[in-house]
Amino acid sequence: MKVFFILLLAAVLCTDPGSSFQCYSCKTTLSNKNCQQAIDCKENEVCKTEVIRVVGSISIISKGCEASCQEEYQDFKVGNRNVSCCSSNLCNINAAGSLRSSYGMAAGISASVLWIFLNNRL
Repeated sequence: MKVFFILLLAAVLCTDPGSSFQCYSCKTTLSNKNCQQAIDCKENEVCKTEVIRVVGSISIISKGCEASCQEEYQDFKVGNRNVSCCSSNLCNINAAGSLRSSYGMAAGISASVLWIFLNNRL
């Protein structure tokens, strides 16, 4: 039962209280490892990540805070362009932009709670 309360406390501490948050920011960087500078976003902004991939495995990455962001994917003959948006603290760490860390964390905590519940029922 103590483990359940510890996990519940961890889930509460990991939730976003609605205050300002940070995003990673860079302009036209060729590597995600060179795009790790955090900036403070203004109210009502989200994190935006844009990745342009060119045939031959060259990627051009841009990240930052945006007032409006629309996710999109465009496929070209010589590459593609992927725009992703997220709204939790430092959620745009990954240049892939498909899985948001907050959803992954929520799934992990839910699975842990379910596992504890099922083991205690047996």
